[in-house]
Amino acid sequence: MKTIDAATLKAMFLSAANNLYNHYPEIDQLNVFPVPDGDTGMNMNLTVSSGAKEIANRPEDDDLFSLASSFSRGLLMGARGNSGVITSQIFRGFAKATEGKKVLNSYDLALAFDSAREVAYKAVMKPVEGTILTVIRESSASLKEFAKKETSIEAAMDRLLEAARVSLEHTPDLLPVLKEVGVVDSGGAGLVTIIEGMVAAVKGQFIERKGEATATQETSSPYAGAKIADSEEGFGYCTQFILRLGKEPEKKNFVEKNFKKFLLAHGNSVVIVQDDDIVKVHVHTLMPGNMLNYAQQFGEFVTITIENMTEEHHNIEAGKTATDYDFGAKPKSAPQPIISEEQIAATTADEVPIEKEYGIVAVSSGAGLDELFRELGVDVLVSGGQTMNPSTEDFVKAIRQTRARHVFLLPNNSNIVMAASQACDVMEGSGVKARVIPSKTIPQGMSCCMAFNPEENPDEIFKTMKGALRMVKSGSVTYAIKDTEIEGVHITKDYYMAMKDKAIVSCVKDKFEALNDLVDSLVGKSSCMLTVLVGCDISDEDMARVSDELMSRYGDDLEIDVKRGDQPVYSFLVGVE
Repeated sequence: MKTIDAATLKAMFLSAANNLYNHYPEIDQLNVFPVPDGDTGMNMNLTVSSGAKEIANRPEDDDLFSLASSFSRGLLMGARGNSGVITSQIFRGFAKATEGKKVLNSYDLALAFDSAREVAYKAVMKPVEGTILTVIRESSASLKEFAKKETSIEAAMDRLLEAARVSLEHTPDLLPVLKEVGVVDSGGAGLVTIIEGMVAAVKGQFIERKGEATATQETSSPYAGAKIADSEEGFGYCTQFILRLGKEPEKKNFVEKNFKKFLLAHGNSVVIVQDDDIVKVHVHTLMPGNMLNYAQQFGEFVTITIENMTEEHHNIEAGKTATDYDFGAKPKSAPQPIISEEQIAATTADEVPIEKEYGIVAVSSGAGLDELFRELGVDVLVSGGQTMNPSTEDFVKAIRQTRARHVFLLPNNSNIVMAASQACDVMEGSGVKARVIPSKTIPQGMSCCMAFNPEENPDEIFKTMKGALRMVKSGSVTYAIKDTEIEGVHITKDYYMAMKDKAIVSCVKDKFEALNDLVDSLVGKSSCMLTVLVGCDISDEDMARVSDELMSRYGDDLEIDVKRGDQPVYSFLVGVE
């Protein structure tokens, strides 16, 4: 094959998305942080799947640049986490290089991946080697050196893949945290998986998406989610927003260079992505309000997410399974995007009969948790959590199902906040006002429910429920998926880790000992209430034992409540107020 046309490129993108879906659990399981819900693979999977959904139903005679741009824009809007954002930038750069071309020869392909490298590095203010950036830089450089116009596409893609694999194996030599744990970078591993899917399509071996992605038992190629910069991870507030640039007279002209200078002067870990009138921003800052005020001079926000990293320490989000979309060999039969224009139009006041003033929607995972949330007054439950990522459409349906004029959403997981926020945007103009209380844990969500007072006005309710987040310290107990050592704590596979704000307190053989270590680390002089939610692996007898032991240790000082949550993955979820 001497050239790539739009149909071939489309097959390459869809094959890449399927390959990443088929293998993302391997990346998640083999993370630096040894919990069974690592998220690097899932973040990249959801990002690339968003791009694939964008192009799945495009016509077969599509324009090359139009196709690449649509894929890029889909990645941009679906990007999650640093690795996902950088992946979206890689393909944004790739798409830019296809403008004005009907086909790509091998040299054009090399220039496209070189553009991908350039745009990805430009998006990160302080690039760190030993990450996905290194893999795209070294592999694109190797391809550019190798490819000529007459080189076959198959040979060019083989060279790209070979160089990417070599680069991935060398990432521990460039990033100390990888070498400490003895792993390679999972963002880079995700990129290698994407390239593998593209190579297969070029060779006529289009990769179909498997019915269910499962992690293999092989652990000989350990992957790790590396930090973009180790010193930046706990810097104030992780602030992310999508800004739609305005054309109104009162809005200032957006100059990307000046915008970056301001963010870099007042923050850290800055990543900026622009695609036409959409700007996506990730920044760590001590003053998120200043960032938002500055940004709003240029447009209006589509979504906003702010996480307190000082409180949460090294906040590693829980992993999710993929959405139920398949990008197979027959794009014409592929499903529509999660939210279609018809669905957005359907969210009108006429179709949402208002029967009451207030409603609460909460994300839950486990029969016991479901029942607890119902007892606390939640109107509609959305199934999700560590092992499932609810879609925007799920939240839209839940909001409408409340039949309330004002709806408060509790995502109860930091990875779900964006989907919930987007659902609120979709509901604008429908006569229903939906707002997100950015709860990141189940105990936080329950505390917010208890703070709900229907006698207050909507703004006061929102402020009170959001304020309840600060009153809860959360922790969990789960098992380790591998042997490693992190920050001086030795981790033994299948032992139980006590985690306070995702920092490992201890790793011991007995889950009940881990619970005691966790509670000791959470309880302080001002603590007044301890809540323990037991998982599906805890028997009724063990639950009674836990309650008795905690009462004997803390009963004189704390109100203690041990309840059945039946959550998967985590033996105990703990909240201290």
